[in-house]
Amino acid sequence: MTDPRLLHNDAVVVDTHNDLILLVDHFDRREQPDHFGQFWLPELRAGGVDVQVLPICIEDQFQSEGALRRTLLLIERIHELAAEYSDDVAVCLTGADVDAATSSGRIALVIALEGAHAIGQDPQLVRTLARVGVRVISMAHYARTFLADGSGLDATSRSRLTPEGITALREMEELGIVFDISHLGIGGVEDVLSLATRPFLATHSACLGITDSHRNLGDEQLKAIAELGGVIGVAAAIPFFIDAKSPTAERVVDHIERIIDVAGIDHVGLGPDIIDDYYQHVFGGWVGAPTNGVEYERAEIVRPSDFPKITEVMVRRGFREADIRKILGENALRVLRGVMGVPAR
Repeated sequence: MTDPRLLHNDAVVVDTHNDLILLVDHFDRREQPDHFGQFWLPELRAGGVDVQVLPICIEDQFQSEGALRRTLLLIERIHELAAEYSDDVAVCLTGADVDAATSSGRIALVIALEGAHAIGQDPQLVRTLARVGVRVISMAHYARTFLADGSGLDATSRSRLTPEGITALREMEELGIVFDISHLGIGGVEDVLSLATRPFLATHSACLGITDSHRNLGDEQLKAIAELGGVIGVAAAIPFFIDAKSPTAERVVDHIERIIDVAGIDHVGLGPDIIDDYYQHVFGGWVGAPTNGVEYERAEIVRPSDFPKITEVMVRRGFREADIRKILGENALRVLRGVMGVPAR
């Protein structure tokens, strides 16, 4: 049997969604400025992470007119971290940058927007944000933006992309920014699937056919994403994405297998959404966090150093080594290489 640890360490590992910059900011504000070096960098190394997508999620108190300022401050913080830890990480703008970083033993950082609150109703800001390094963008979080509705409104709305959202999508494709479909409401998903001309990511989603959550994707959506060459990064750390009560590495692999069955082996990756430690520090753990009153058990995958558990389960279930490598990172890396910084023809 293949040694899971050796395979994991040798494979390219791409994490398409980790909100770690929020926790770095949390400690910065408490005059503990080396949280990245003391905690996250060792964690990323322990998890074998080669490429880390860093989403900027705007908390409620910073939305509206404060969103752009908050976004730019967090982007600047990412650039500062890259300069401070230049031997270990690098902000990457193109697939070639990613390859150069990983070949030198550094972790490739890709700046993303989760919710695009900073864009407001001005799609031309997509170009401004591209200039400062943003390479992945989602249009909505749980609620409504000027571009689209989030999946949290599916029960009351099936709104399409707004005209500004359609313009923003075209801007992203023209500039070589990867579209992120996670969190987008069902009507917006339908629009993207009909309008997109390039592969995109669902950076942190799971399967509606296994777990009934508005955040998850149905089989027809999975197939359509695959037809466009896209990749679904399977969430692991957020309980209500993958399991009703107790999320485990086994459950993550259940979702991976479902995507393989429906969409094919080339269209699944990892987007664990490592935010458990953020809730632990800010809210005191999942209990008391905003999870609609449900008290979830602690997820088994809560830090990057837990990622090898997923590989262990895949090896135990008899996945081929080549397929495990695709899931761990090669699939997502294909999309990043093909789109990031590559203007549409």
